[in-house]
Amino acid sequence: MGSATAGARRPSPRLRSGWHPLRSRSQTPARNYMNKLFTSKDLEKLWRPREDSVGEDNGQVTIIGGSRLFHGAPILAVKAASRLVDMVFFGSPERDLEKVAKLNSFIWVPWEEVEDYVAKSDAVLIGPGFMRFRSEKTASEERRLACDDECRKNKEITGRFLEKFPDKQWVIDGGSLQVMDPKLIPKGAIVTPNKHEYEMLFGEIKVEEAAKKYKCIVVYKGPVSYVSDGEITYEVEGGNAGLTKGGTGDVLAGVIVGLAAKNGPLLAAAAGTYVIKKAAEKLFLEKGYGYNADDLAEGIVIPA
Repeated sequence: MGSATAGARRPSPRLRSGWHPLRSRSQTPARNYMNKLFTSKDLEKLWRPREDSVGEDNGQVTIIGGSRLFHGAPILAVKAASRLVDMVFFGSPERDLEKVAKLNSFIWVPWEEVEDYVAKSDAVLIGPGFMRFRSEKTASEERRLACDDECRKNKEITGRFLEKFPDKQWVIDGGSLQVMDPKLIPKGAIVTPNKHEYEMLFGEIKVEEAAKKYKCIVVYKGPVSYVSDGEITYEVEGGNAGLTKGGTGDVLAGVIVGLAAKNGPLLAAAAGTYVIKKAAEKLFLEKGYGYNADDLAEGIVIPA
């Protein structure tokens, strides 16, 4: 996940390539009149649990991900989501993950039964911890051009779930973003790419154009994050360089899917991004940059 230092508002940063997420290369710099700065006031729009609610009233989500290499990513997403909904179901094609999953706040779902839990969930996250390549020894040129057996496996899993449940509220993250065709993005899905993943998925079209073309919500992660449904684009500022650490993007995906269980996708995506940045700012005051993704997941606060 990208980051931004806390403090006074700054102009949106230009990327090293000269490309900017809010405009195509051919466009002159211009602020879209529909861009909005997301603030704490916007959090008041979030759904709140009723005092008389009972089990499962406050949302259920399924998280699909993990691999033999990236076993921590989906667990971080589970940890974050479990703070926001009544029930988190977790399934992975990597069976050994059950041995390392030390949390008690979720239900481990046998891989053969994951579809049944997707069907009953309010929102579903897919992709954290999926691998794009079988080994880090794979040459960089081969990584760019090829799709090995691990890539094909995760591409098949991602495509199968998205096509079978097109009407579910999807959050697509990590390895799924790196192997999928954007044409498979279901209407209203939330995608959470970093700069590299965005370019792999959408090329160099601006965030608003990508969101409008594929009828989805794009969360472009960076020092200033951009969240767009193609009509409204939120700028989300704040955070710090601790958000560049591994696993922080998985925490963000977990927060977003948790919020998406009971909120509209644009609000869930923007609010989740804002909450993560504010949690990072609080951690910085306590630890400087000496915090990790586990600290971030445990620091999630949604104002009452």
